[in-house]
Amino acid sequence: MQYDFHIRVTGILIENGKILLVQQHLSENRRWSLPGGRLEQGETLEQGVVRELKEETGLNVSVARLVYVCDMKHTGHTAIHVTFLLNKESGELVLPSNEKDENPIYDVKFVSIDELPHYGFSARFTELAEKHFPNKGNYVGDKENIGLGL
Repeated sequence: MQYDFHIRVTGILIENGKILLVQQHLSENRRWSLPGGRLEQGETLEQGVVRELKEETGLNVSVARLVYVCDMKHTGHTAIHVTFLLNKESGELVLPSNEKDENPIYDVKFVSIDELPHYGFSARFTELAEKHFPNKGNYVGDKENIGLGL
């Protein structure tokens, strides 16, 4: 019996009231998301989110703190979603080469937190971002509880 288990790491990078997003096809209703992806074999959570941000945005980041740990019940396999608040260390925004991606990224940009609903984010996630993610560092059950369900 093969056990299908995935860990997804995402990063929240906020600068001057704007949050970093990447554009890619997620569903019929969503085209924008937080940067991140699946943890690779042998990586720590921190290494994974730092690598994903570099690959997807061109930025070098460091982890400031854990934001939330969530389950992802609608994936067809066991999945954990771990979100970190990040600090930018260096680099400039660039589009990735997409050479390894099954789901290419078409754009990378900072948007005002209050504009998140225009990018397909829920009112719940927008509210949490505006309040600087209260209850940081907690397990919150399904990611729908923080407004990130697809």
